[in-house]
Amino acid sequence: MCGGAEFVQNNERFRVFFPNPKAKLPVLQKDGSITMVPWGRRENQPGNTPQGGWARLESIQRGAWQQFTPRPVKIVVTSFMEKDETEQSRWFPLNNHEIIQGLLATDGSFQRVYVVTEPHPQSTHDSGRWPRVISLQTAVDKGESTLDEPEQTSLI
Repeated sequence: MCGGAEFVQNNERFRVFFPNPKAKLPVLQKDGSITMVPWGRRENQPGNTPQGGWARLESIQRGAWQQFTPRPVKIVVTSFMEKDETEQSRWFPLNNHEIIQGLLATDGSFQRVYVVTEPHPQSTHDSGRWPRVISLQTAVDKGESTLDEPEQTSLI
């Protein structure tokens, strides 16, 4: 399900976990820069976007997110974490050609990023879901905040 993510920013490694109400994820901008965007919404946080940090691909495809002007984004992380059936944290590395598909949701002045998920046999989470990992033609330098040639990514 992706309850945590690891990324590098300014040559420093960070781990962020969804339960932290200040959690932000690195999102690649069209100009190649990285912007840190709040990860989802928790109970008692302002806004009307859905509570949680994940967006099921099927719900996006059927239009359930339309009221939040959804935009596909690339979440640039080196690995993600999910808990297995014994509640142990397991980290899954991504290579330099892989990113996690995100959905940027807008609600008034609030923008939040949600990790797009899909069913996956490798998932160790009860939900059986996994972040949607996208392979790019161009490698992402995950230790820097730029990409040579940003590419468009579709949610569908």
